[in-house]
Amino acid sequence: MGIALETAMVLAAGLGTRMRPLSEAVPKPLVPVAGKPLIDHVLDRLAAAGVHHAVVNVHHLADQLVAHLAARSKPRIAISDERDRLLDSGGGVLKALPLLGPDPFLIHNCDSIWTEGATSNLARLAVAWDGNAMDCLLLLAPAGTSLGYQGRGDFALDASGRLRRPAAQESVPYVFAGVSVAHPRLFEAAPEGPFSLNLPWNQAIAHGRAFGIILDGRWMHVGDPAAVAAAEGWISSQHAH
Repeated sequence: MGIALETAMVLAAGLGTRMRPLSEAVPKPLVPVAGKPLIDHVLDRLAAAGVHHAVVNVHHLADQLVAHLAARSKPRIAISDERDRLLDSGGGVLKALPLLGPDPFLIHNCDSIWTEGATSNLARLAVAWDGNAMDCLLLLAPAGTSLGYQGRGDFALDASGRLRRPAAQESVPYVFAGVSVAHPRLFEAAPEGPFSLNLPWNQAIAHGRAFGIILDGRWMHVGDPAAVAAAEGWISSQHAH
């Protein structure tokens, strides 16, 4: 049980359509929240958790993002260029696998921010990883207390932490918090071209090899301008205490 997670895939290639007008002049990962671009919130957290190597995929306004990332030294950044074809979350990871190496790695969305509890949630993911039982391990947040999320939830967990999807019209307690651990074998049956991470996740769920842990802290999905304002308000209120 447990692994040192030293490599991460940061998903930064999306068009950011819901973030307009903030994402018209800059790519969504460079939209600032509380004075720091979204992607730097992510990369700073990864560096603090001991991640040495991050692969970042780029597409929309890619030159700005590549130039911004060139100024960073921790973690070391490699670019997975999707300027010619946007591959969605799963296809983006599949294309980057040669850069990610043979070991389990983190996958981190750019629009996920959270406040930590007593222990780093990335450290908790690393400790919870069991390569014999798992192909993927997702960080989940309680749907009812998450900022910027409205919906019926994404997943339920059984007593052993295995994921299941909701039945039709069912509400389930947890929402995906934008971060997961994946073993490269998760993508062995993946198709060519664009596809969502939901595809290999569903295959892993069907085989009983998809697990989740619950985020300790409060999760913020920063997907649109209103969510940026809400996140900034909540972050500033925490700092005031």
